[in-house]
Amino acid sequence: MIIQLDMQSELPIYSQLVYQIIEGIASGELQLGEALPSVRNLAADIGVNLHTVNKAYTLLKQDGYILIHRQKGVVVNPDGMPGLTDDFLKKQQTELRPIIAEAICRGMTKEELSAVLDQMYDDVKMGHNKE
Repeated sequence: MIIQLDMQSELPIYSQLVYQIIEGIASGELQLGEALPSVRNLAADIGVNLHTVNKAYTLLKQDGYILIHRQKGVVVNPDGMPGLTDDFLKKQQTELRPIIAEAICRGMTKEELSAVLDQMYDDVKMGHNKE
């Protein structure tokens, strides 16, 4: 899996890592039980601080996407992905609501917004890049 970071983005690097790893799992590019690079190796490969990768891995572990073994290293959770929870649904609504509001303010119709979401869903599922 190729990690592409945008160092000019307002989105913190650890968040970009979290999102890209989750997207890699969603697309099937990363399989359940597949090993991920160690914190040290990933940090060196992408040129970021160890603490940045460690924070991303910690968040992924807390949400159930990965497991961290002292001897086996970091792996995509072999038991499956976390299910839909009330916390996830609340987070999703909190993050989507301002995007929907801005789309309405900018004159986007519900159908146009739905078409964008449909296309992005398919792109993520098929492993197509953002651009």
